[in-house]
Amino acid sequence: EKRTVTQIEKNGYPDSIYINAAKIFQGIHTEKDKDRMLVQYGDNSESPMMAFKDEHSRRVCYELAFNALKYQDLLEQILLDSSAYPCYSIPDELTSLLVVMLYDLQDRKFQERKIFDGEELVAEVQEVGDYLYRYITKLAAALARCRIKHDALSIEYFVPETIWKQEKRASALPLCVWVNTLKISLEDAVKDLEMKGLTKVESVSDFDHYTFAVDQHCHDVLVFPSSLREELLNLDLFADCKLLLQ
Repeated sequence: EKRTVTQIEKNGYPDSIYINAAKIFQGIHTEKDKDRMLVQYGDNSESPMMAFKDEHSRRVCYELAFNALKYQDLLEQILLDSSAYPCYSIPDELTSLLVVMLYDLQDRKFQERKIFDGEELVAEVQEVGDYLYRYITKLAAALARCRIKHDALSIEYFVPETIWKQEKRASALPLCVWVNTLKISLEDAVKDLEMKGLTKVESVSDFDHYTFAVDQHCHDVLVFPSSLREELLNLDLFADCKLLLQ
């Protein structure tokens, strides 16, 4: 039976994703000098992370946290320009959650978030979500003003140059995937991928879009074009941890 995984869609995530992403962001966000620190991040290091539903959910949490990190300066500016911050009803310990949820809100073009069937609601996420929606018009206007000021067609303009160069370099690299031989053999993994429409080729130099190759040095490693990343990670082979992204 195929396992279900957390869907990456533009209608939001379950509450547990936001909580865990905020915890990750709290540990990696950029600490600024006191004279530049207009947004305060409290210390919520004592609160534990919620259990990940599956490996796909873990990846979504980390992607959301690192996206918030990439745009931290922009997100803080939006909060300040919209007067949504400082927000005296929300403690500093929830600022990371506020920033993470704001990133997702603008990524959804400020559309309403979907509540997933059977999901466990988290009071802090509901509180921060309600607060952001009260300011949604001002938040959207603050983002628009910022883009007009910098003549930016999209928020990618605001990614720091060092991160932009790293992402450009990483996007050109092939994806390396371990075959979890405790759950599936290399031969069965290859058969499964071929049944899904992918073609096995001899080497990376033979790559087209829907192709893959066995690593020439590690025979339990498969290599894919980077353009297949999202499609691959939604396969049941990854949900069942039979294939593991390096």
